[in-house]
Amino acid sequence: MTDPFDPPQAAQDDGTVELPADGADDPDPEGATGDTRGVTSDASGPVTAPGDDPLVGGSEPPELSIMTFNVLRTRAGSASWLRRRDPIRTLLQRERPTLLGAQEALPHQADLLRAALGDGYRLLGHGRDADGSGEACPLVYDATRLDLVEWDQRALSRRPDVPGSRSWGSLYPRIVVRAVFTDRATGGRFTALNTHLDVLSPPARRRAAELIVASAGGGPAIVTGDFNAGATFPSRRILTRAGLEDGWALARTRLTPEWSTYIPGGRPRRGGPRIDAIHVRGFDVASVGIDARPVGGGLPSDHLPVQAVVRQRAVAA
Repeated sequence: MTDPFDPPQAAQDDGTVELPADGADDPDPEGATGDTRGVTSDASGPVTAPGDDPLVGGSEPPELSIMTFNVLRTRAGSASWLRRRDPIRTLLQRERPTLLGAQEALPHQADLLRAALGDGYRLLGHGRDADGSGEACPLVYDATRLDLVEWDQRALSRRPDVPGSRSWGSLYPRIVVRAVFTDRATGGRFTALNTHLDVLSPPARRRAAELIVASAGGGPAIVTGDFNAGATFPSRRILTRAGLEDGWALARTRLTPEWSTYIPGGRPRRGGPRIDAIHVRGFDVASVGIDARPVGGGLPSDHLPVQAVVRQRAVAA
C-alpha cells in the first residue's frame, strides 16, 4: 500500500507504488456491521487488553501463538521507518508469537523482525523479484519450539518455479513462502504458508488462492497473509472450501472488536473488510484478536496485526 506515514514524494525502495484494493471481486462485501457472533469485548468500548499489556503474548504447549502483520515497506532512512521501527520492535517483543507471517518486508525490515524476537528465532524467505531482491513475505519462527523440516518460496504465477514471474494481470510478482514444521512439544507436524495477494487483479487473487491450496496439501496447515480481500471474497472462499477456515470465524473467543485491518488514514474503524487474516486447517482456535492499540504513541503500520492462539487437533500435550 502507499505509505500514509511518509511524504507523498518519497519513493519506495523498488520505485513502485501500490494502489489501494479495489474490492472488485467481492459480490457480497462485508457490511458495516460485520459478524459479531462470539465477540467477548464490548463492541462500543476499548480493546480488552490495556495499552502496554500483550493482547496474546507468548503461548505454552500445546498452544501456538500466530501473528500476521503487513509491516509497510519503507526505505531504511525514511522518516516513516525511523518513526515506526521502535514501535514494531516493541510490539513483537511484547507479543512474541511462535510463528509470524510478515508482508512487505524489505531486507532491513526483515532483519529487524528477526532481531526483535531474539536469538531463538529464525527467518525464512527472500525478496519477490527475479534476483531475490525487493519486498518479501518472510516466515519468522521460534526455533526452540518448532523444528523446520523443509521450506520453499514459489511465485504465484503460471510458472511458480520462475522467481519474479507474474500472471493473470498482477502488477507485481506475488509469492508464497511454505514451510513444514514439527512441534517439539507435541510432535505434531503442520504446514505454514505466508503470502501477500495482488491488490488490483481479482483473477490473480483467485488463481493464487488455488495455488496456495495446492501448496498446503491435505494435512494440518496455517495460512497467514494480506489477502487484499475481505472474508467473503471469492479468493478467500477458495481457501475455506478447501478446509482452510477463517480463524476469526472459528475462534471460541474474540479479544477485540472486528476492526478493518487496513487503515490508510491511520484511524482504525470497525466493520470494514479484514483483508489480513489467519486461516487454519486441523487446528482449534482458542482466541483471536486484531490489535488496534497505538504502540509508543503511534501505530506501527498501515495494517493492524492479527493474532490467534491455536491448538493442533488430535495431538497430545
